[in-house]
Amino acid sequence: MTQAKIIVHGGFFSEAGTTDHIKKAKQDALADIIRKAYLFVQNHSALETVVYTVELLEDCDLFNAGTGSQIQRDGKIRMSASLMDGVSLKFSGVINIEDVKNPIRVAECLLEVDDRVLSSEGATRFARVHGFKHFSTETTQRRQEYETKLASTGVGTVGCVVLDSHGNLAAATSTGGKGFELPGRVSDSATVAGNFANAACAVSCTGVGEDIVSGAVAIKIVTRVTDGVPLHEACKRTFAELKPFDGFAGAIALDKDGNVFYIDSHPRMVFASFDGEKLVMFK
Repeated sequence: MTQAKIIVHGGFFSEAGTTDHIKKAKQDALADIIRKAYLFVQNHSALETVVYTVELLEDCDLFNAGTGSQIQRDGKIRMSASLMDGVSLKFSGVINIEDVKNPIRVAECLLEVDDRVLSSEGATRFARVHGFKHFSTETTQRRQEYETKLASTGVGTVGCVVLDSHGNLAAATSTGGKGFELPGRVSDSATVAGNFANAACAVSCTGVGEDIVSGAVAIKIVTRVTDGVPLHEACKRTFAELKPFDGFAGAIALDKDGNVFYIDSHPRMVFASFDGEKLVMFK
């Protein structure tokens, strides 16, 4: 049996300011969520666990995904999320979905159909047909930010990567966008640049979506590990390729041997990892 391991991220700390109060709140939230996730993975697969964990992150308004998502320039909230199973190698996702509580659950539902990535009205319509009720994810804080045009730095996303006790990997990522973006903008979160997994490695990214897509970050890391490059080296090489355009990104990763790695190009990514004994938390 393999020792289960989990690593999660909650965007970049700069996305919500730098107060000690917010920092402590995020640390406490991640510690609680990752411990719940570790208990869950004892009796569930990596795929089931990444969905469960990202759902918990979406429900926490400290993070920019699900409840508490950023508001776009036209005053609406549109969210994106994706899921990838390292066993079946199936990827599913929703792009710019509106008025659902947990976009990651809609992405999970899409794993069972042929058209596995849906956008905008099509994604929202699919959610309604499959029993996902109307739910406003707007919070008072996000509305105040929008009304005073305090656009965020665009680096808020949540994600989870899991290695289960059977040695299987999965990754899930969800975002409420960068805030004040043009309607129709597509982030990295529902693409293989921001979320990817196979039997060798799984990666979830956060940061500026355009930079992550330009760097093809998640799929590059996974491909390099699959080709025999050690996880830490694969991550470092990939992030070195962001430097020519000062790419703003962070990534959490696990390989099939249980190696955990996290990396960011700018300070500082909000993350935590847990293996049942050792909890590692962002500082």
